[in-house]
Amino acid sequence: MTQSEKVLATFQTRVRQMILRFQELKKENTDLYAMVDESEKRVKELETKLAQQEKDYQTLKMARMLEITNGDLEGAKERVAKMIRDVNKCIDVLSDEK
Repeated sequence: MTQSEKVLATFQTRVRQMILRFQELKKENTDLYAMVDESEKRVKELETKLAQQEKDYQTLKMARMLEITNGDLEGAKERVAKMIRDVNKCIDVLSDEK
């Protein structure tokens, strides 16, 4: 075998090795993209669940604030008035941002 044939054979071997490595990396890349997609889906599910839980918590908190115990009608009226003022402040802040 001549020197050029040896060099050519070595080159062919290296090219085959690079092709095999490329295929391995391509499969790994595909697997990683699938994992990322799955993780993003899970994150979206958890964000949706968190938003619902926060909404439920706020509803329960408001119901608790409005709960009238022992005939405390005046206190309940004051709490409702405070909530209305807070909502109006939020509306003002949001209006200023636009």
